[in-house]
Amino acid sequence: MNYRMITYIMGQILKVVGLCMLLPVLVGAIYGEKHIILSFGIPFVITIAIALAFTLKKPKNNAVFSMEGFVSVAASWIAMSAIGALPFVISGEIPNYFDALFETVSGFTTTGATILGNVEAMSKSCLFWRAFTHWLGGMGVLMFVLAIMSSNDARTMHMMRAECAGPNVGRLVSKSSFSARILYGIYIALTLSETVMLMLGGVPLYDAVIHACSSAGTGGFSIWNDSIAHYNSAYVEMVIAVFIILFGVNFNLYYYLIIKKFSLAFKNEEVRTYFSIIILATGIITLTVMKQYNSALDALRHTFFMVASTITSAGFSTTDTGEWPVFAQTLLLLLMFIGSCAGSTGGGMKVSRIMIIIKTGIKELRYIVSPRAVATVKMDGKPVEKDVVRGASNYFILFMTLMAISVLLISHDKFSIEESLSAVITCMNNIGFGVGRFSPSGNLGGLDSFSKVVLCFDMLLGRLEIYPLILLFAARKN
Repeated sequence: MNYRMITYIMGQILKVVGLCMLLPVLVGAIYGEKHIILSFGIPFVITIAIALAFTLKKPKNNAVFSMEGFVSVAASWIAMSAIGALPFVISGEIPNYFDALFETVSGFTTTGATILGNVEAMSKSCLFWRAFTHWLGGMGVLMFVLAIMSSNDARTMHMMRAECAGPNVGRLVSKSSFSARILYGIYIALTLSETVMLMLGGVPLYDAVIHACSSAGTGGFSIWNDSIAHYNSAYVEMVIAVFIILFGVNFNLYYYLIIKKFSLAFKNEEVRTYFSIIILATGIITLTVMKQYNSALDALRHTFFMVASTITSAGFSTTDTGEWPVFAQTLLLLLMFIGSCAGSTGGGMKVSRIMIIIKTGIKELRYIVSPRAVATVKMDGKPVEKDVVRGASNYFILFMTLMAISVLLISHDKFSIEESLSAVITCMNNIGFGVGRFSPSGNLGGLDSFSKVVLCFDMLLGRLEIYPLILLFAARKN
């Protein structure tokens, strides 16, 4: 294990996180929040000091293999979450460190779950930092580092594989660092586009930037207690719904559209399935909840938004789904598991992984009926590699096992089994809201410190897709 290279990579990532802490200071200067200077200044100095210590001398042995890639990513995410929580504590806006850590992990992992009962009481600077962690975590801090630095292509692929979501990771072009630049260019363009579109709907610049950052990371942190319902605007809701759906699409497809390889984009089976699920779920739930709204159009408006917010793991809300029929809530729960596309900023199991698992099950049924028949799992008309099929099945087994353990660990808390299960599901799938007291109108502030730490671990497991975090604790010196 090349520990020196791992700390060097961590240093590069912490430099980015440290410099990003200057942005809330700028927001504080604009809105006259002088106390923010120390709140972010102290963590900035700590982060940069650690980063410089880690990167002062470049390691002679710069080899990075799979183990180093996974461990460096997991360690970096834990470090930046631990440091990123400090501004909340120092400012006194979230005085309890475990609460601040939960909020920060929820931000970086783009979960959007909160312990806050009144977000409107926070300063504009802290609200900006809270939302900006979504933006940083959405595409990944490491991806940003790779986009701005020239790195050895062989080792960057190992790191990209550790941070990118989905069953498989590939390069758009021959150089991984250039792939990262393309992806971040698309990411920034979509974020700016949403900001402009929201402003055209009468949303103030500050509000538009906050919600665009949250949408980009499909996180869901808002500056209002009632989330997007605060604006009571069908235009604003539709703009956000459309953009979170777009952020839930595999970013590789946008590159294919840019280079005019339209057939590769439109023939993608995962994306077609993703949009089909959204349309089908919206139709079914609209019929289920129609009696609770003034008109069918009103029911469709809220249902479409909540389906988009759930399947992409965005976590925004325009209505309290806790008041919906159990059938509708159960269907949303299934959407949480399915999630968005691989290679997107969304959470969940990923549509492609679910498709592979279902197709594998169908293949096994055919084998039972006709043992001599030759059947393969295909995606986009091409056979899926056996390693990818096995990886999808193993991931599902690990995911369900860790979910069961997490439910057991927080079952000591004073909540029902449904609420405990909901809290774990929402955190592992990086959704942000669940059922019962954890519905969109509630929060997770009632949990004790131990349960919050368990759920922090679950959020990191979901965002990094299990393996990097497990390998971090299993790492041994070679």
